[in-house]
Amino acid sequence: MVLQTIWFILVTVLFIGFFFLEGFDYGVGILLPFLGKKDEERRAIINSIGPFWDGNEVWLITAGGATFASFPQVYATLFSGFYTALFLILLGLIVRGVSFEFRSKVESQGWRNFWDWMNFLGSFVAALLWGVAVGNLIRGVPIDEKMYYHGGLLGLISIFTLIAGVTFVLLFAYHGANFLSLKLADDLSERAKSAAKKLWIWTVIFAVIFILWALFGTPYFTKGAVPWLAYLGAILAAISLLISGFRAFQGKSGCAFLWSALTIVFATVMVFGGLYPRILISTMDPSYSLTIANASASPYTLKIMTIVAVVLVPIVLIYQIWTYTVFKERISVKSEMEY
Repeated sequence: MVLQTIWFILVTVLFIGFFFLEGFDYGVGILLPFLGKKDEERRAIINSIGPFWDGNEVWLITAGGATFASFPQVYATLFSGFYTALFLILLGLIVRGVSFEFRSKVESQGWRNFWDWMNFLGSFVAALLWGVAVGNLIRGVPIDEKMYYHGGLLGLISIFTLIAGVTFVLLFAYHGANFLSLKLADDLSERAKSAAKKLWIWTVIFAVIFILWALFGTPYFTKGAVPWLAYLGAILAAISLLISGFRAFQGKSGCAFLWSALTIVFATVMVFGGLYPRILISTMDPSYSLTIANASASPYTLKIMTIVAVVLVPIVLIYQIWTYTVFKERISVKSEMEY
């Protein structure tokens, strides 16, 4: 169980990195058509994440690969049962990635507006469906004794999971607004600060609804091996979100961004901490749930992967820190831009 627990923690860390980094990416895409009034302003917004967005998505690939290698049965059940939803997320990411590259290929305002809205759509759909997916992890899904998921895309949709999806959209948009207030200059930075204040209010409202529903409407917080970790994650996420909003209203963009990042970190800890040792909860019978024990790879595989992870993960972290250090300057409409 030691190696399985280590890999459960590592997968959690990878998803923390993904939601933290890709979260403000999605947020920037969601805000793009609304904050940018002119073409050059939208270009500045896009270029604020230009050096980072594709590197941030590596965390998703790594998290998916780690899940496949360490918990192959979870990967099989998840990617077969959630196939349509995951395909839509992938489609949104493709549309979003293409929008970055295609936007400035044609000197046409209509062409650029089209790809700006595609960027918004891809970011919005991905953020919404990730929230729906997390809502299903908390609520549980119909899995039988053979670890087969029974249901389709509509089986993943409920009022609770939609609230989870909207909460993710709002949290990522708020996180993105804080990032833009740091990366942009002049009037664009002020617009981002104003947007952050408005988004924070709605984020708090939906986050409260989501947490209370998860607490009283599902057995999620009480059936895990370490329920205190779920409660601690929820409390720390709530505190971080409140501090972030306080700092945003003070005009302290750096602190607001730091605390919105910590909100995402602690919220992810809440989700995975409440699951442990479960990974996919079965609503048909709790004994059918996929856990780190019945869904893991062999001990030898986990041992080899641990050695590889110890070597490669620090390299990835060093590279990403270097990237953000090199491209730390603010961007204005007069800056030299790639996209």
